Order: sequence, then C-alpha cells, then structure tokens
Amino acid sequence: MRFSAHAKKGYSKMPMVVLVNQGSASASEIVAGALQDWGRAMVVGTQTFGKGSVQTIIPLSDGSGLRLTTAKYFTPKGRSIHGKGITPDIVVEAPKEPAAKDRPLPSPDPMEDLKKDVQLQRALDVIKTMRLIEQQRPEASPPQAQAPAPTQTTTR
Repeated sequence: MRFSAHAKKGYSKMPMVVLVNQGSASASEIVAGALQDWGRAMVVGTQTFGKGSVQTIIPLSDGSGLRLTTAKYFTPKGRSIHGKGITPDIVVEAPKEPAAKDRPLPSPDPMEDLKKDVQLQRALDVIKTMRLIEQQRPEASPPQAQAPAPTQTTTR
C-alpha cells in the first residue's frame, strides 16, 4: 500500500523552524524529517527519539502475543527514522535541569520563562536570520516554488 501527498500551493517564502528534542517521536519526526529533506525548514534542537515503525500485537491462543512490525517510516529522501531519529541542522543542547529542590518557581510572566529557553531563542534567531537573508535577495525574478516529491509510507 502506498500513500502520496501533493501540494497545490507552496508557501516557500515564509521562514520556518522546527524545534525537536529526544521527546520528539513518530509523527513529529516524520514531519520534521520531511521539511528538512525538502529544504523547507531548519530543524533546531537535539536528536529525536527514533520511532519510525508501527507494530501490531497479534494475540495468540495461549494468551501470549506476537509483536509484528507492520510499517516503517522514511523521509522523502529515503532516510530511515527508526532507531536513528532526526539529526537537527542546528544542534542546541538544553541546559541541565536543576534538582527539584533547587529549581526556581515559574515566573508570573510566562514570557520571562520563554526568554530563558535557549532552544526557543536560537530558533527565533534562525528565523530572524532567514528573513534578513530573504530581504537581501534581488527581487527581479522570484524563484518558482516546485511541488515537493510525494511523501511515501509503505505498509506490508
């Protein structure tokens, strides 16, 4: 079985960054990997989990079960996600969390906590840089957006 998707209209001028970490798994890895393969977004953060398969448990008559891999996910360029994950274009390690007793209380202003998030701040810096670069490009002949290759999922 094969599934394909095709874009009708592209938004290639809008800068995009995808934040990932070791908690990013399965569908989020598929999306991040596809956007990375297409050159459509910069992926920022840390290596993802690596969950790129679907497993089905088949109950057996003795009460046990058989776990069977029924699908594996690949990025549009054929990179396997399972067991490897997605490597960010820009690796930004999150600072180590202090022990619970040493952890400061959340700020009453959530924006203050966001300003301390080094991965988010780096992603915002990347978007700002992408916008500056785009503004510096000559506008004589804007590039034509091409529809990306179809995303493929194979099941057996």
